[in-house]
Amino acid sequence: MQTYLLSQQFNAKSLAENSTACPANATICNGTSCVLPEDNFNETLSIILSTVLTIMLALVMFSMGCNVELKKFWGHIKRPWGIFVGFLCQFGIMPLTAFLLSLVFNVLPIQAVVVLIMGCCPGGTASNVIAYWVDGDMDLSISMTTCSTLLAMGMMPLCLFVYTKIWTDSNAIVLPYDSIGISLVALIVPVSFGIYVNHRWPSKAKIILKIGSIVGAILIVLIAVVGGILYKGSWIISPKLWIIGTIFPAAGYSLGFFLARVAGLSWHRCRTVSLETGMQNTQLCSTIVQLSFTPEQLELMFTFPLIYSIFQLLFALLILGGYRVYRRHRVKTKADVEKTEEKEDSKSTSSHAKINGGFVSNETK
Repeated sequence: MQTYLLSQQFNAKSLAENSTACPANATICNGTSCVLPEDNFNETLSIILSTVLTIMLALVMFSMGCNVELKKFWGHIKRPWGIFVGFLCQFGIMPLTAFLLSLVFNVLPIQAVVVLIMGCCPGGTASNVIAYWVDGDMDLSISMTTCSTLLAMGMMPLCLFVYTKIWTDSNAIVLPYDSIGISLVALIVPVSFGIYVNHRWPSKAKIILKIGSIVGAILIVLIAVVGGILYKGSWIISPKLWIIGTIFPAAGYSLGFFLARVAGLSWHRCRTVSLETGMQNTQLCSTIVQLSFTPEQLELMFTFPLIYSIFQLLFALLILGGYRVYRRHRVKTKADVEKTEEKEDSKSTSSHAKINGGFVSNETK
């Protein structure tokens, strides 16, 4: 009996040790050697985020469309100088900047390719929300986003073919045309509804626009936070990619603004082109990377799109904050000048009235 109890205790102890050695979700457990099921957390989270993102951005773009006037929008299509400048920025400046940054920092070939993929992506829809908050040209912003997404069907393969030849075969990069098509539909359809609402019910469109702009701003920040905290990517990557992820969006904003100003565009259109240039479709870049590379290669550069997304948002918020401070100061200064002129006019009028015995002529009224 005593031997049986000792044996039972030994078995219980052995089971306890095995239970601590092997996780509860292990499919096969032999001592400390366990076979775990494949972790699909990244894939599942990516699908959830993509679905929620597509729906929410469609609603936000509907509200942005409520600020677009059909005549002005069509005017940009008929006289596409602003769109052409944006095209040069999007598929000229950004891929070239990505190529030069990769050369200067001498990153690994696989890392250079992901930087170039980011540079060749079309503009992101978040730029439309930020453009609204900095008093940009919304008609130009939406037309640029639409055209860059449409032209990406042909320009992305061309740019990748030109710039990636020294590092890899461009045929090895899989372009998800279905994702580009979905992005295009998710942009054009809700914007079209928004333009129609603005045309039929202008007063209601203004209310929708205010709500959508606030929701859009919250959504942009929320996506960045959720993606940065919850996504189980490999954050231990080369410091060079962190530096490039910081410099790249800042260079896009600056060079886009400079080229737009050289092209003779107005200040509010320069701000629009700047945002459209620096804010890339990082979700599309992540999709291309996942489709094109092996898990071992992904470990070296998978989180670069997320790094770029975070810094492009931070710089966009800095631009927004700087513009708001500037506008407040300018409005205050103009108000002070107008008050000073009114006081001077009132003083001159009263003095003129005293000299003429209280009579004020029609010219001084």
